[in-house]
Amino acid sequence: MKPKDIVALVIAIIIAELAGAIGAVFTTAAIPSWYAGLTKPALTPPSWVFAPVWTLLYALMGVALFLVWKKHSYNLGIIGMKNAWAWALAAFFFQLALNVLWSYLFFGLHSPGAAFVEIVILWLAIIANIVAFAKISVPAAWLLIPYVLWVSFAAYLNFAIWRLTSV
Repeated sequence: MKPKDIVALVIAIIIAELAGAIGAVFTTAAIPSWYAGLTKPALTPPSWVFAPVWTLLYALMGVALFLVWKKHSYNLGIIGMKNAWAWALAAFFFQLALNVLWSYLFFGLHSPGAAFVEIVILWLAIIANIVAFAKISVPAAWLLIPYVLWVSFAAYLNFAIWRLTSV
C-alpha cells in the first residue's frame, strides 16, 4: 500500500469514528442516568459492550469508505460509474448522519419512539449504502454487513425499550 493510500485509509476511518464521537456526546451522559433506569429486554447486553462494538463497526465503515473512495482514482471513466461512485458516497454519508441522529433522538431527547422510527429509516439507508457500495467494491459492501446486523439488533432493543417504557 502506498503512503498516500495509508493516509487516505486513516482519514476514512477517522471520518467514520468521528460520527461515533459525535453520537457519544449524547450517549455518554445518558448511560449512567436515564438509560440505566430504563426497563430493558432480556437480550440487552451489558452497557460496556456497546463502545467496543461500535468502535469496531465505525472502523469497518471507514475501511469500506476507503475502498470505495480509492476506486475513483482508478478506471471509473464511464459516466455511469462516476455517478454510481457519487451515489455510493452520498449513501454512506447519509446513513452516517442518520446514525448520529439516532443517538441524539434516543439518548439526547430520551425518545425511544422517535428513535425507533428513525432506526428503521437508518436500516433502510444502510441497505441502500450496501447496494451502492457493491456496485463499486464488493469487499466494501461486505464490510458493512456486521453494521446492518448490529443495527438490526439495536432496532429490536430500541423497539423493546420503547414498548416497555410505554406501558
